[in-house]
Amino acid sequence: MHAIFLDRDGVINENRADHVAVWGQFRILPGALEALALLSQRGFRIFIVTNQACINRGLVERTTVDAIHLRLAQMAQDHGARIDDIRLCPHRPDEGCSCRKPQPGMLLDLAREHKINFGRTTMIGDALSDIAAGRAVGCQTVLVRSGRGADQCRMLTGGAPQPDYIAADLLAASRWLCDQCETVPTLC
Repeated sequence: MHAIFLDRDGVINENRADHVAVWGQFRILPGALEALALLSQRGFRIFIVTNQACINRGLVERTTVDAIHLRLAQMAQDHGARIDDIRLCPHRPDEGCSCRKPQPGMLLDLAREHKINFGRTTMIGDALSDIAAGRAVGCQTVLVRSGRGADQCRMLTGGAPQPDYIAADLLAASRWLCDQCETVPTLC
């Protein structure tokens, strides 16, 4: 079964200039819940992988971020979607951890725990760091133009990690993935 790794901010919810500190600031992007439901209905396993340096910066408690993720999972379920697991990296960029994207630590941990075959996975994100994390483990990658994606597309030159596909948003990416599974079923 195909697994999907999704970045959170800018893909599922609006990307804020600062960070999401409370549920009331968590704004779902248009089409995101529909996309999650479509992927779930088609049998994709959905995993969210998100950098949340606001935790180690002391701006938001880990319990608050975990509560936001529980509400997101419930909202997705209410819309016919299933989120299999959510991983976050609480580290600041200067901490040099192995889990903060572009490092693939969160993807590797999820693969071990959920027996995921990277040859049947797709990483969807709005940043080149998402694409790099997916590429590091051999995932197919999709860059969405929502969130920071439009700006990130302008940086797709030279040594930048190249996505396999660029989509307008999560819903467009999800439809593309479903089409891929119809035309090349061995991918899924």
